Amino acid sequence: MVRNHLNFKLPYGLMVLKTKTTLIRIPLLYFTVLVINLLGCKTYGPVNVFNDQNPKRINYGELRNWAAHPDKRDNADLIPDSDGTAKSNLPADVFFIHPTIYNDKGKDLPWNPSIDDTELNQRVDNSTIKFQASAFNAAGRVFAPRYRQAHLVSYSSTDTLSAKKAFALAYADVKNAFEHYLKYYNNGRPIIIASHSQGTTHAGPLIKEFFDGSRIQQQLVAAYLVGMPISKDYFERIFPCESPTDLNCFTSWRTFRKGYVPTDRPVGDAILVTNPLSWTTDTTYVSANKNEGAVLRNFNKILTKRVDAQIHEGVLWANKPRFPWSFLLRRKNYHIADINFYYVDIRNNAKLRVQKWLEARN
Repeated sequence: MVRNHLNFKLPYGLMVLKTKTTLIRIPLLYFTVLVINLLGCKTYGPVNVFNDQNPKRINYGELRNWAAHPDKRDNADLIPDSDGTAKSNLPADVFFIHPTIYNDKGKDLPWNPSIDDTELNQRVDNSTIKFQASAFNAAGRVFAPRYRQAHLVSYSSTDTLSAKKAFALAYADVKNAFEHYLKYYNNGRPIIIASHSQGTTHAGPLIKEFFDGSRIQQQLVAAYLVGMPISKDYFERIFPCESPTDLNCFTSWRTFRKGYVPTDRPVGDAILVTNPLSWTTDTTYVSANKNEGAVLRNFNKILTKRVDAQIHEGVLWANKPRFPWSFLLRRKNYHIADINFYYVDIRNNAKLRVQKWLEARN
């Protein structure tokens, strides 16, 4: 069952049981001990009512509206501890939906930023695109749309109507970008859907709308839906991955320090948790010796055998990792490092699943 400890007003996870929860107050992927330990302070965001004026439709035919795209050089092409960049002639594609980076403070902020916010776009590129999307560039060409993400405070705002409209606008952009990708770039190629945090908030409905029981479901290699709770039966015909080579399936996890069970968000055995060191869903402990590499603040340094993993009651447990200055890491919620802790393992698994998909079709 899913245990829900609070009376939540906005959807937090992707739950058939409609479980709801509050904000995770961790705005950026870029893993620094200082940031992680300081994020307990309140996040201030929009207080005005959502502006209902029809927003312009984003033109995804323009490369500037993509944070990552195979037709341009971007941070998703980078490879840790390497001077090279990803190949552009890979046989599969990755559609990556980034997490919330829009966490600006100020009472007069819009619920959704402009797609042309240069400073925000740079933050997206230098954080989530570099440190998350790049994990998938050995598996396929990476497409990551810029979208008018809902402000971080949307997850906890008492103005639930405005918050829902903010999420709806963000999803409309993601859907628009994916339709453009399907029309002009896919051409029947296998697809990985990958996401983190708010990206997963949008990836779930996107998969339901375009893949779940549809004619292109078999093109879905796998989905990596990280950082949000998703019930195992969220989809009708797409099921949890149970092994490292399963196809047409989805994986998910949320990382916390071992021994900690959060009381302010959904937990329980109905939530899918994938162990990113074994790619199974059982509760077997997997030691850090099996971890092929974490990528933290220094992108060019791969830290092997630093983080373990074990599934426990709807979350992924990890012992406090060992890295320079790790003694400052006091938080028990490792949300910001869901992908970074297991970066190389994710990279290798995504590549393996694409290989298995191609073998099965040949």
